[in-house]
Amino acid sequence: MDADKVLQLQAAVLARQRLDEAAAAFATRLAEWFECDRVCVGFIEDGCARVLAMSHGVALDAKQELTRGVAAAMDEAVDQAATINFPAAMPGNPRITLAHAELARRHSSAACSIPIANLGAIVGAVTLERASDRPLNPQELTLGEDIVSLVGPVLALKFESQRPWRARARQTINEGWSRLTGPGELRLKLSVAGIALAAAFVFLLPLPYHVTAPARLEGAIQRALVAAADGFIQQVSVRPGDAVQEGQILVELAQQDLQLERSRWESELAQQTNAYGAALARADRSTLMVSHAKVAESRAQLDLVNQQIERAQIKAPFDGIVISGDLTQSLGAPVQRGNVLMVIAPHDRYRLIVEADERDIVDVKVGAEGRISLAALPGEVLHFRTERIAPLAVTRDSRHFFEVEGKPDAGTRALRPGLQGVAKIEAGSRPLASRVFHRLLVWLRLNLWSWGVWQ
Repeated sequence: MDADKVLQLQAAVLARQRLDEAAAAFATRLAEWFECDRVCVGFIEDGCARVLAMSHGVALDAKQELTRGVAAAMDEAVDQAATINFPAAMPGNPRITLAHAELARRHSSAACSIPIANLGAIVGAVTLERASDRPLNPQELTLGEDIVSLVGPVLALKFESQRPWRARARQTINEGWSRLTGPGELRLKLSVAGIALAAAFVFLLPLPYHVTAPARLEGAIQRALVAAADGFIQQVSVRPGDAVQEGQILVELAQQDLQLERSRWESELAQQTNAYGAALARADRSTLMVSHAKVAESRAQLDLVNQQIERAQIKAPFDGIVISGDLTQSLGAPVQRGNVLMVIAPHDRYRLIVEADERDIVDVKVGAEGRISLAALPGEVLHFRTERIAPLAVTRDSRHFFEVEGKPDAGTRALRPGLQGVAKIEAGSRPLASRVFHRLLVWLRLNLWSWGVWQ
């Protein structure tokens, strides 16, 4: 064998980046050296040979009769894992040559196919055609096999590197399945069976199941402090997050007008009281009755003004913490009767709101135990018990969920209304496979039903 020619062939193949260009260069060099009319290179795809390149730059067309005939001849050589030369078959080694005979008959030529081997497996073939009166002799066959055995693996590497990942994955799966279903490979079969049994045991073993959902902490009572009358904010003593005590003044509204009104009614009350005393001294019964009524009216108006002055001071109804209403930047701002100024909640009584997804709400029961880990206290886990499931769903931030109320056990003093975290509610037991594929099965069933495929 001419080593220089083989090196030239390998260099020509390696110089091309694309597989079709490298295979065409290889086929053209072989056609020139063996004085062939045509040389084709093909590889196995999906169990059948497919012609990838042809010598002399001839364009390929999978529907052409020539391409189909050459692919059938390659399959014949690959299936038998041997070189097939027609009409000069090698003596002592009978081969099936039906496809080669048909190819030679159609093109009045002699055909020879040499398999391409890589890592002990047949991955393709090279088919050579030349005049029917000049079939390849044994020396040429040996030379061709040597060249293909040296250059073929290089082409095979390019072929594997340019195949789509789906084809490579499918081939790997098919090869693995063939090893499992074929003879021998007892150790591999036992290993796979053991892994399958272990996986089935793990996936089918019932394990504790929890419904996981976002949660937030709220005060058990939330008292809104509103403005009792129209007025202006005069003084603010607390901000959200501050602890307050029962009776502490939180907000004061302007009282100047009320103070003037109280002074007016105090004067009016004193005047009517004097008139009442004078009428009583004169024993003037008619004037006495009128003065008595005016005294009662003045006293009632004065009591009303005093109550309004008292209500202008917004006081804490119980010990707790301010959770909303920052009025420190609104001094002097007008407020109307009924406007919410602040909201306070007790600092030692809370309720937990778990936002259970609508796909999981069927697994949540009243009285179920649960745990929550708050973002502000990641190292602590609080226990709670569900007490109520809201019958109406809530839609927020593209989520559709139901609010589950729970009562947390006595926890740390660091708890504050508004803290958020992740809650897990006990929901019995369920196999691991069901837990992993639960959402997928729910989505699949719903869509199949909507499409009318599954009733």
